[in-house]
Amino acid sequence: MPFALYLLGLAVFAQGTSEFMLAGLVPDIARDLGVSVPTAGTLTSAFAVGMVVGAPAAALLGRRRPSRQSLLVFLAVFLTAHVVGALTSDFSVLLVTRVVAALANAGFLAVGLTAATGMVAPDAKGRATAVLLGGTTLACVAGVPAGAVLGQLLGWRSAFWAVALVSAPALVAIARSVPRGPAAGGPVPGAGTELRALRRPGLLSVLALAALVNGATFCTFTYLAPLVTEVCGLGAGWVPGVLALFGAGAFAGVTAAGRLADRGAGPVLPLAGAALLAGWTALALAAGRPGMAVALVPVLGLLAFGVGSTLVTRVLYEAAADAPSLGGAFATSALNVGAALGPVLGGAALDGGLGHRSPVWVSALLVAGAGLVARCRPRRPEQPV
Repeated sequence: MPFALYLLGLAVFAQGTSEFMLAGLVPDIARDLGVSVPTAGTLTSAFAVGMVVGAPAAALLGRRRPSRQSLLVFLAVFLTAHVVGALTSDFSVLLVTRVVAALANAGFLAVGLTAATGMVAPDAKGRATAVLLGGTTLACVAGVPAGAVLGQLLGWRSAFWAVALVSAPALVAIARSVPRGPAAGGPVPGAGTELRALRRPGLLSVLALAALVNGATFCTFTYLAPLVTEVCGLGAGWVPGVLALFGAGAFAGVTAAGRLADRGAGPVLPLAGAALLAGWTALALAAGRPGMAVALVPVLGLLAFGVGSTLVTRVLYEAAADAPSLGGAFATSALNVGAALGPVLGGAALDGGLGHRSPVWVSALLVAGAGLVARCRPRRPEQPV
């Protein structure tokens, strides 16, 4: 894999830390800014909504611009948004900074996915995607737990400052190492051609699957801290460790999925999806037993991110010929439709008085919905996903 891919992964690490770190900071933010936990949870949804809107918009604007230029602009805006977020004491301002950071994150990831797959051989898209998304899963392993520890020791604002500090060297590294070429290698089809290609029923169904699976992941992950403390009965000091376990599983899942997706994942995806449904159900039932719940967390990280990243790679393969510059953007949007929907549904379940286990049950229902979509999905013989 080209070294520049790992530098993109460093930036994605900072962005993934920002996106996921609220799972360990939501209670502190709620107390500090005088809002409810579900209201603070909407910060995650706001970030996801910004990415849903930002990914295709940014890809359309930058589809014929040099990828390095676009990546630097997006990362600079992302860094600035975190500085403002760390300084504010107004929840509304913090919410706006999350949307702005998300727009920048979306643009970076959309261009980054296209640039990354353009740096490798046509049959290595899965491994290139795994390197890039590996930054996200490493954020779960190291960045998010570190953010939770910083939040407990120095307050939630310190985690925002840390993200800004990690983003700064990534800016320098990208400026020096990422090629100057266009975001999509070779001739770029017209925007209308790409958009028409992305409306194919088979491709739309893969995007829907990615949204549902990621919605299930974010639904539980956003409210994992109160699940650990209120249902498992563990102290707040356990939260960073549990988050790290989830991240370790996620990293293993993305790494394995990268190679699997390049070989064709059709026979494995239904089994992995069934295992993921069983896993969310088991966690909902076993949440009151700390040992079982903690043991399930890394397994769910592996399954959730393994299935999700495999679906992203399938989008990139199916869109490679007709939508090379927008395929990554729509994959990013699909993931973040789920990331926006999941916390909202989980928060609604909490607000409805259904208890701290309820987000896990919602996750199980979303994966069950994905199973129904998969059964109805039109298949092409050459794409047996």
